[in-house]
Formats: sequence, structure tokens, C-alpha cells
Amino acid sequence: MLRKIIVGYDGSPPAAAALAWALDEAERTLAPVELLYADEYPVWTPVGDSSSGPARPESYTVEVIGGMLEEALLTAKRTHPMVEVTLRTVRSFPAPALIDRSRRARLIVIGGRGHSAVSDLLGSVSCAVTAHAHCPVVVVRGSAPSDAPVVAGIDDSALGTPVLDLAAVQASARHVPLRVVRAWPAATEPSVVDREREPFDTIVTDVRDTFTDVKVEAEAVREHPAAALVRESATAQLLVVGSRGRGVVHGLLLGSVSQHVLRHSACTVVVVHDTVMRP
Repeated sequence: MLRKIIVGYDGSPPAAAALAWALDEAERTLAPVELLYADEYPVWTPVGDSSSGPARPESYTVEVIGGMLEEALLTAKRTHPMVEVTLRTVRSFPAPALIDRSRRARLIVIGGRGHSAVSDLLGSVSCAVTAHAHCPVVVVRGSAPSDAPVVAGIDDSALGTPVLDLAAVQASARHVPLRVVRAWPAATEPSVVDREREPFDTIVTDVRDTFTDVKVEAEAVREHPAAALVRESATAQLLVVGSRGRGVVHGLLLGSVSQHVLRHSACTVVVVHDTVMRP
């Protein structure tokens, strides 16, 4: 049985964009899609706090939340009739709910900017989920031409191969070029020397040999990784990075590079852990 693509859905425009991306991906891969709504009530309501107003009526879950999800389901059936779509509502904060579902998911897909009653307390949902999920996480943002390339940002960590594999699969499915970028912070040498490039060139050669239908472009630059990846995102439709690399990304809750990429990328970002999305 194919693992589901889980979409964090709250009815907002970013969530609608995430759903559209997930449906397109599901149509290509034949994977089922699940819309997950994390109902924070009464999780975030202070105990004994009467200032928050009267208790929410039980009918709210069925009439408001259920109605919103059903409307999304009808839209999905109209635009992608061959995709299997299911609905799920859980009583939880969004980030923990998505992280829990990621244990059994193919992908987690979320909007770049959702609305959450506790977003200021928990920090960005996208940063929390991309840091702790057990499968690749897609943060949907921006719009790009369908012929724009897929960009993979790698370093010398073990995640380089999974990042490249996922990026190459996406480039192949979309029939677009793959750009592989390796950035070294500024040093005394103005350009990247051969001994630094050798591992990078080897992994690029491997992906060229494996994905013969994909045009692979490689760029090794002497530039801050965050700046290099954000610059590449301006002309890409998808930017793929690793979650715990030692250069490009080093722990999403603590690493300034990955935080910067998630906040400033002009295109959709895919964050890879130790699993690879296959066709």
C-alpha cells in the first residue's frame, strides 16, 4: 500500500496552495492524499479563563470544520478526480499532529504561511515540522513556471545522496533540468579548488549516470550557502535541501542557514531527512 501524502490544512490560502501541490504530486505518483486539520480547541484555551468567551458549541466541529474540509474535498475531486483523498481531524496543535503523522507518511505538505492561534508560542509550524518530521517535508510557497529547474543544495554530509535522489526524481517527473549547488563559505582562495570539488563532482557524476533522462547542471561556488540557495530559488520551481547537513543545513531549530532558506526562498522548499521519495 502506498504511503499517504499528508497535507496540513486549515482553510487558509497557503493551505490551499499546499493542497494543490500535493494533488499534482499525487496524480504523478498515484499516492493517496490525506487532509489533516489540527483542532487546537480546547488545547490552547487557558484553564478557568472566562475572558475567552463562551465555550465553543459542539456543532462547530461538524458545521464549520467539517464544512471547510468537505469543500476542500469537493474541489480536489473536481480538479484531480483520479486522486484518492481522505479527511482527518485531530485535537492537537498543528506541529505535533503533523510530526506524528509523518511516521507513516510519504510526504508532509504544508503552506509557507498558515494561521495558528498559538503560532507565536510555538514558533513557525513549518520550522518545527521540517526539524522533527520522519519523512520529507514540502513547504509550498511562491509560483514558478512549469519549465523552471529543480535545485538541490548539498554539502559533504551523508544526506547529499538522498537530497540528490529526491531532486532528480522530481526533475525527471517534471521533465526539467536539475541544478546541483554546493557552496563553500568565503575563504582565502577566490574560487573552489580541485581538492574541495572532488567529492562534489563524484556525487554529481553518480546522479548523471543514474538519471540519464535528466539534464544535470552543477555549480560549485565560494559564497555563503544561505545566500547561494536563496539566489537559486529565484529561478527554480523546487529547492531541495537536507535537514541536518554540516554545511548547507545544520539543524533547523538552531541552524541559521536553513531558517533563512525556509523564510526567504522564492519557491517551494523540500526538506529531506533520511528517507527518499520514490516514484
